[in-house]
Amino acid sequence: MAWMMEINTGANDKAEVRIELVFNDGEYAPSLPLSAKMKERGAQTWFYGRSAGEQDILIIGLGARERFGMEVLREAAGNAGRAIQDLGRETAEVNPACLQDLFGAEAWPEEAVSAWTEGWELGTYTFHKYKTSAQKQPVKRVRLSPESREEELPAAEIGRMRAAATSLARDLCNEAASDLNPSAFVERIRQVFAGRNVKLAVYQGEELKQRQMNGLLAVGAGSKHPPAMVEISYEGDPDAEHLALVGKGITFDMGGMNLKDARDLSDARFDMGGAAAVIGAMDLLTRLEAKARITAIIPIADNVPDGGAFLPSDVVRYPNGLTVQVVNTDAEGRLILADGILHALRCGARHIIDVATLTGAVGHALGLKVAGVWGDDEYTAQLMRIGERNGDRIWRLPLVDEDEELLSSPYADLANLASNPYGGANMAALFLRRFVGGKARWCHIDMANTVQVPSSRGYKVTGATGYGVRLLADFVIERIAAAEDEGGSRHEA
Repeated sequence: MAWMMEINTGANDKAEVRIELVFNDGEYAPSLPLSAKMKERGAQTWFYGRSAGEQDILIIGLGARERFGMEVLREAAGNAGRAIQDLGRETAEVNPACLQDLFGAEAWPEEAVSAWTEGWELGTYTFHKYKTSAQKQPVKRVRLSPESREEELPAAEIGRMRAAATSLARDLCNEAASDLNPSAFVERIRQVFAGRNVKLAVYQGEELKQRQMNGLLAVGAGSKHPPAMVEISYEGDPDAEHLALVGKGITFDMGGMNLKDARDLSDARFDMGGAAAVIGAMDLLTRLEAKARITAIIPIADNVPDGGAFLPSDVVRYPNGLTVQVVNTDAEGRLILADGILHALRCGARHIIDVATLTGAVGHALGLKVAGVWGDDEYTAQLMRIGERNGDRIWRLPLVDEDEELLSSPYADLANLASNPYGGANMAALFLRRFVGGKARWCHIDMANTVQVPSSRGYKVTGATGYGVRLLADFVIERIAAAEDEGGSRHEA
């Protein structure tokens, strides 16, 4: 835990830093010389105390008042926390004056307390496992307002839990591939869920062959670390709809025999971002004891070349009868997700979301801040609404039936790469849809463009973002609430 929210005890201890939150409309401004630039969303400006004991003041710009929401507050908290931590200060307090017309004069609403806590924790996140230099110390105490009350603690704890689950996903992605190979990844998953109300099964070696998880076996054949399929079953409510979350877990993607070529390939370790998102979401949902029924399915492998690696022209046969010609070994993610989807169906799930760092094409379509989603109309619309609210932004892209012919092969039922270079993210989604086969409500999330950021801003810190954790968890929480509302309506009727 990076900080403690201080509850008012009647003491008037002055914190080392006062945080001023400022909109750009100028209706609220402290007695400081503020330019328009200082009020822009994300802007940070320091006014340092002139003598020992005098407060430093940190200005955090919120931008336009009409665009204010919890995501703006999360960003402000992340910027503030990181700036104060970088300066080495230990205590801070927020002057909430500019928010009184929105929050009221008495105290922050629970939603705002949770959002601030979440943003602060994520904005001050560090991954320093391999650093030998001294690390910055976290801020010890933050007072949100003089009127902070004990009732706000549960809301702050929810914010911490959400941040901790997202930070778990960040930690997994940021790990060096040598320390998070497939075998080590399996052990980390065991550690995370030890003592939780889940059943965990790991399929490896001969069991993968018996279950005909041939895509996973093919992709993992080139690594000295054998592949695995991890299944995490959680029944917070055995009568709830059975949802499967399938996350791609390629711990290092060298492209296989279609070798990647770049000056810096260290980012290839982020190719298990989908698996990390599923693990983080399950971590949060199990801690919340959500009334849900979820099976998390995580196919794990290295995609590296050696004498035993799978080859372009190989044909992979799946247990549903479909055969796939491998056109390019760097289109490996869909091969292991196909195994994951088929396993979800065998487990009885009739609601499936798969999430993966699948294609570079999704970034060309949507940029680096918005992931792509395909599939079920209701699910995709719900995910888009959730993402706008919680910051894991996502946008729906089309499934064009006629384009399936571009996945044809003269030697097998499908090729793992389309015959032209256009719409690659759409082609990958069409490929996966063939394995769902209309047997479940399904959507596919391609987060290849949102798994990492190059620099720190708001509550995102250089490196892995933990994208998808809150998106998936909030999707489940909303489904639970909708089911409860529907049940209550039926009961009243």
